Amino acid sequence: MTTATTPREAIGTSHTLTTGHLPRWSPFVLLGLSWLVFIGVFLLTAASSKSEFNLVGALFLGTVFFDIVIFVVSYLVEGVRQAKNRLVTSLVSTAFIIALLPLISLVYTVTLKGADRALDLSFFTNSMRNVTGAGGGALHAIIGTLEITAMATVISVPVGLLAAIYLVEYGRGALARSITFFVDVMTGIPSIVAGLFAFAMFALLFSDPGIRFGFGGSIALSVLMIPVVVRSSEEMLKLVPNELREASYALGVPKWLTIVKIVIPTSIAGITTGITLAIARVIGETAPLLLIAGFTASVNYDLFSERMMSLPVFVYTQYAYPGTDAQAYLDRAWAGALVLIAIVMVLNLVARLIAKIFSPKLGR
Repeated sequence: MTTATTPREAIGTSHTLTTGHLPRWSPFVLLGLSWLVFIGVFLLTAASSKSEFNLVGALFLGTVFFDIVIFVVSYLVEGVRQAKNRLVTSLVSTAFIIALLPLISLVYTVTLKGADRALDLSFFTNSMRNVTGAGGGALHAIIGTLEITAMATVISVPVGLLAAIYLVEYGRGALARSITFFVDVMTGIPSIVAGLFAFAMFALLFSDPGIRFGFGGSIALSVLMIPVVVRSSEEMLKLVPNELREASYALGVPKWLTIVKIVIPTSIAGITTGITLAIARVIGETAPLLLIAGFTASVNYDLFSERMMSLPVFVYTQYAYPGTDAQAYLDRAWAGALVLIAIVMVLNLVARLIAKIFSPKLGR
C-alpha cells in the first residue's frame, strides 16, 4: 500500500521564494536598497544644485519608501494577510528609526564640528582669561559644571529619595496627595523659573540684588532635579513585591530596617537610573545658571563666592557674543557642546556600572 505524497513533499526542500515565504534577510536587504536609492538621488540632487548633501533626509525618505516596497513584495509573494502584517511591523520599525534620526544627526553634527577643538589638550587645560581670539579653553566651564551639578545632586538625591520612600511606605491621606500634586507641578515648571526663584531667594537673604555664585546655581538645578528623582524613585519602589516586605515583617524586622535592607537594595538599579536621568535633565540647563551663577572667563573653585562659569553658559556666550575672530568662538562653542554630551554619556555608563554592582544578586 502506497501513500500519496503532496507536491511539496515530492519536491523536497525548495527555495523560500517559491514556497510563498520571503527569506528572513529580505526586510534588511530591502531597507538597505531603499536607503541606497535615496542616498543616490540626494547625491545627484546635491551635485546638480551645488547644495549640501542631506543624509538625514535621504534616510528618512528611504525608510518611508521601504514600507511601500515591503508591502508590495510581500503581497506578490506571500499574500495580502502576510503583507499587512509586514506593513505594520515595518511601520513600527520606521517610527523607531525616525525617532533615532534627530539624535544621530545631532551627535554627528556636534562631533564633526567640535572634534578638532575638543581633542586639543589645551581646551581642557586653559580658561578664557585674557583670550579675545583663537586659543583659550573651557577648563573654568568644566570645573563649574561638575561642581554645580555635584552639589545639586547632593541636595536633590536625599530629599527626592526620602520623599519617595514616604509616599510609597508611609504616606496616606491629604498630605501624601498634596506632595504628589506639587511634585507633578514642579516637574513641568520652566527652568528659568527655578533660576528666578534661586536668584530672588538669595538676593533677599543677602540684600544684594546683583548676587551671583555657584551654590545658587546648584539650588536652582536642585529645584528641577527633585521632582524627577521623586517620581522615578517612587515608581521603582512600587515595583518591589509586597511579599518581600511581608516576609521581612514576619521575621520581626522593623519597617525602617526593611526599607534600608530589602526595599532600597532591590530597587537600587532603577533608582540609580532615575538619578542619572535627573542629572542629565539639568546638566545642560542654561537659563537658571545664567541668572544666578553668571559667567566669567576665569577659573573659580569656590561655589560660595563670586561668579562661576558652566558649560551650557560657555556654549551660549561663545555662540552669542563672538569677537573679531568669529570662527574661533564658534569652534569653542561646538567643542563645549561635544564635551557636555560626553559628560552625560560617561554619567550614564557610571550609573549602569553602579546599578550592576549594587543590584541584588539572584540565585538560580
